[in-house]
Amino acid sequence: MNSAPITTRSAVRSSAALLPVGALLLAMISFTLGSSLAKGLFGAVGPEGTTTLRLMFGAILLAALFRPWRLRPGKSWGLLLVYGLSLGMMNLTFYQALATIPLGVAIAIEFIGPLLVAVATSRRKADFLWIALSVMGLLLLLPIGHPAPNLHWQGVGFALGSAAGWAVYTLVGQRVGQALGTESVAAGMGIAALAVAPFGLAHAGLQLLHPAVLAVGAVIGVVSSAVPYALEMVALRRLPANAYGTLVSAEPAIGALMGFVVLGETLPLTQCFGIALIVLSSIGCTIGATGIAHEPPPP
Repeated sequence: MNSAPITTRSAVRSSAALLPVGALLLAMISFTLGSSLAKGLFGAVGPEGTTTLRLMFGAILLAALFRPWRLRPGKSWGLLLVYGLSLGMMNLTFYQALATIPLGVAIAIEFIGPLLVAVATSRRKADFLWIALSVMGLLLLLPIGHPAPNLHWQGVGFALGSAAGWAVYTLVGQRVGQALGTESVAAGMGIAALAVAPFGLAHAGLQLLHPAVLAVGAVIGVVSSAVPYALEMVALRRLPANAYGTLVSAEPAIGALMGFVVLGETLPLTQCFGIALIVLSSIGCTIGATGIAHEPPPP
């Protein structure tokens, strides 16, 4: 007599569990798709101009959503400034890395930043094993002792710079969010856009205002910022922090797949294995963590 209601309740619980996982998966697909589209715009305005457009449209969208003009930072102005500058640095160096190295490799190297933060804020000895594993993965990604024609040291350097920016963003972002609330996200994006704009204008000039360029830039801003951020908010409200961090760890692999499908980027088995090691170390570091876990990818 009660089998139907029990089955129905089980189906409802399964659907509720799948919703945040599906939302987070779509967020990562959207972000990596946006990065692929951004790479296609480099020929017109360069990484600097593309970053400027992404941050500008992202700031507009987030401002409409969170109304940052209501923010009263008080003594937290300095913290908010560092937050915005780290966000700008991370995006600019990430796009500069994409100009010379594959998408999946750039994301994998960038993940080293929050991974180091997680280890530095943890007291678990096992985390040193995970960081050793990520170092092994990084060494497999780099052209050390084996040919890697799709990698350039300049791009690797920019990816490491993006990792450093993400590490600062992770540390400062948590404090800013606690002190100022969600409006700080939009304010930080605005600061990042203002900080990067001189680089974009110096490189691309008035080409940034070409209607076709603006249209693609708006799409990149929506696909790379607005859509992932909205989907991540759905996931964050329904997933435990560790589960969220574990799922987000798959982003380098999704980036490699998106780079192959959209950009035709093929990776040798050595680099695929290196990405897999970094994903595994990120998952291992996240499971059971009690310190700072991965912050959501920047909006």
